[in-house]
Amino acid sequence: MKLLLDTHVFLWLMYDSRKLSRLAYETCKDSNNSLYLSVASMW
Repeated sequence: MKLLLDTHVFLWLMYDSRKLSRLAYETCKDSNNSLYLSVASMW
């Protein structure tokens, strides 16, 4: 599955995964999924 992460989800995943629900964390960590981040998040 392709997942487009919002800026908060990306930051929480990288720095404070406790803020993510268990489902969100496990979905992001699943190697069968591709994670995408918009370049707009870098602004």
